[in-house]
Amino acid sequence: MAEQGLKNDQVKGHDGEHHHHDGCNHGEGPSIPSFHTRDLIVKDDILQKTRELADVIYHSAEVQQYRRAEAQINGNKRIQDLIAQIKKKQKEVVAFETTFKNADMVKKIEAEMETLQDELDGIPIVSQFQQSQSDINYLLQMVVTVIRDTVSEKINMEDAQLPDPEECID
Repeated sequence: MAEQGLKNDQVKGHDGEHHHHDGCNHGEGPSIPSFHTRDLIVKDDILQKTRELADVIYHSAEVQQYRRAEAQINGNKRIQDLIAQIKKKQKEVVAFETTFKNADMVKKIEAEMETLQDELDGIPIVSQFQQSQSDINYLLQMVVTVIRDTVSEKINMEDAQLPDPEECID
């Protein structure tokens, strides 16, 4: 209970802001703004642009192909049966590995699973679905990379333009 009181005092004594100090400003010249972490996470303009980007991605050819393939897979009884059989075999493998400790049955069931998986992978819409998943993942990774690189580039350009403080005495 005493620890909880200490934690509350520590929280009360901290304003929850994250402060940066660049150079030796000491109250002279422009100061660096500080932000509460909560404000950085939910900046409305960033969230709005993010939603707009998500909408553009949602309407992209890659996502539309994924949705069409997913709908066809969900509506295909043979595919759903194969998926159900594979899931059942996966549970059997776990049971024979952990409960029954029967390596021979595990190998037999894994071979059956491989046959089912090969049949599933041989269905054109399944491979189209898998390719569309891969395409979407690549697209999302590319978006993150471009954002990261652009922000980093802009930061580096700003840092290169900042004059060094002539003298810094604390």
